[in-house]
Order: sequence, then structure tokens, then C-alpha cells
Amino acid sequence: MEWTADWLRERCLNLYPMQQVEELPQAGEATAAAVLIPVVDRPAGLSVLLTLRTAHLRDHAGQISFPGGRCEPTDSSAVDTALRESREEVGILSEQVSVLAVLPEYWTSTGFRVTPVLGLVAPPLNLQLDDFEVAEVFEPPLAFFLDATNYRREAREYQGQLRHYWAVPWRNYFIWGATAGMFVSLRQSLLGPSHAGT
Repeated sequence: MEWTADWLRERCLNLYPMQQVEELPQAGEATAAAVLIPVVDRPAGLSVLLTLRTAHLRDHAGQISFPGGRCEPTDSSAVDTALRESREEVGILSEQVSVLAVLPEYWTSTGFRVTPVLGLVAPPLNLQLDDFEVAEVFEPPLAFFLDATNYRREAREYQGQLRHYWAVPWRNYFIWGATAGMFVSLRQSLLGPSHAGT
């Protein structure tokens, strides 16, 4: 199977419904946030730009994530949030992004409800990293995340409870938690319900 920009556009015309893959927060109000799933249309094939967050951040320090963050009152929509945060964090310009789909919210046990925005990004990229938030960026191939054999379920204790989560290691990077969970949902959406599990 050849994963191309045309294939991705076609699949996004009629996405399959996604399942929620992490439990709702136990109590309190969830914080609205949005991320861009930036699929870069490289000559060698589609890749996904991911960020490694800096170690000193209050939320999700040192973790691998999509560009994104909290919704601000000045944002007109989740798409606006995702594009603004991507511009601020890594320097992806809004005019380089073709928004293909707004995926259902992903609720995390840490109190966020995240709207993933799937966008096709046209190179060349003149990335400018926000040194306070982003330690580095890297681009695994999209095909890697569409292969069920690359995923595994793991567990760790969080606030006295055992939490189960998806993990999808790539090279020396450990992608887990909400980011891996959103990749699972993206796989299901693009490939169909038979690909919901791994």
C-alpha cells in the first residue's frame, strides 16, 4: 500500500468514527486544548512532525507530543488553536497547512479534552522552535503509525491507580499516553473499524 497525499485526502472525505481510548477525568472541569497532527508531504513519503517537550514544563514535561496547547479566549475554534500553537511552538505557517479533518475530542485522565486537527503540511519547512517549550522535533513516517504491529499496551501507576495506555516506540523515542492514543484513533479513522485494535 502506498500512503500518498492523495490517498490521505480521499480517506478524510469519509472518516470512520473514532472510539475514545482514555477515560474521562475523575472530577473537575476539563481544560480545552487542541493539537495539530502535522502530516508533512515529503518527496520520500508522508511523515508526521512530532515534538519533544522540554523537561521543565508544568504539563507533560519531557514527553513527545503533537504541536498544540490550551485553547485561548482569542481563538475562534479548535482549528485556530492548533494552527496558532503550531506556529508559536515550531514555526509551521498556517498557509502551509491544508486542514483535512477535525477529529473527535480525546479526553485525558490528567484533565484535558484535546481536539486533534489533521493537517497536510507543504514543505519546505522553515522551523523555528520555541526553546522554552520544545527541545527538538523529528519526523517518523506516517506508514509506521498505520502498522498495528508497532503498538503495545503498557501500564503504570498514576495518583495511586494503575493506568493502561498505548505506546509506540520509534527508534530511540518513546511515544506513549495521549499522543500514542491519538495515533491509535487516527489509524482507526483512516483504515476502518477492523483496525481499531492492535
